[in-house]
Amino acid sequence: MTDPAVERDAAEAASAFSHPPVAPDASAAYGEHPDQVVDFYAPRGGAGGPAPLVVVLHGGAWRAPYDRQHVTPFAEFLARRGFAVANVEYRRGSSLPHQGSGGPVAGRWPETFDDVAAAMDALPGLAARALPVADLHRVVVTGHSAGGHLALWAAARHVLPAGSPWRLPAPPPLRGVVALAPIADFAVAEELGVCGGASAQLLGGPEHWDARLPSADPAALLPTGIATAVVHGREDIVVPHAVAESYVAAAGEAGELVGLTLLDGVGHFPLIDPAADACAVVCEEISQLAW
Repeated sequence: MTDPAVERDAAEAASAFSHPPVAPDASAAYGEHPDQVVDFYAPRGGAGGPAPLVVVLHGGAWRAPYDRQHVTPFAEFLARRGFAVANVEYRRGSSLPHQGSGGPVAGRWPETFDDVAAAMDALPGLAARALPVADLHRVVVTGHSAGGHLALWAAARHVLPAGSPWRLPAPPPLRGVVALAPIADFAVAEELGVCGGASAQLLGGPEHWDARLPSADPAALLPTGIATAVVHGREDIVVPHAVAESYVAAAGEAGELVGLTLLDGVGHFPLIDPAADACAVVCEEISQLAW
């Protein structure tokens, strides 16, 4: 007998991935590797004045087969609502099967983090040249799934352990973060088997878990002092909402209030699907911070 939850997830994924990729208005490299690139989307219509910049970090369990192309319709959706958009690519795991899982390896240590840090640091200069309409005083970072993790991490670099190569001396100049179904608490994610143990793979394997977790896990990088909102579907079976709830609880224990919006009847993929009502909710959360 078919599991209704699995059927829902498959239908939602099919809808989210049914949109053709949308070509950017401009692209710029932040490094020499082919994956070290940012695509820019100019706001559609409007008065033509400065527009808030939304930085998008795509998901896909930090694995090589999933690149930024699948979120280009989401980037276009945001652009049509008046935002300037930067869609960031970064190095992911190799395409070789991970021992024991049969699937591609999740992430690269330290390259995945190197790239997100480098992209965020380079964005003001890149956007000023490639997308002058972007208002660099109104920047919101968003990301879906593994990209939600990276968005939270990017906003927490000033609280990384001392000596971390990615640590910032002060909070990044962000209006806020909107994390969509994020892998936000690695311990809970591993307990639930999220994405086939992708969190441990990202850290380089269980043997590196204890040493690297404090530099990678958003639930360990609190409080940030950055306005943060989390949007998650109650029916999500890819990244169950218990992961987000654990992160929000950790934030509360650290003295920080993180907004959590749980959407009834919504799974993992509608949050980035322009055809889904959930995507409009996401846009509103971003607007609350950006405008």
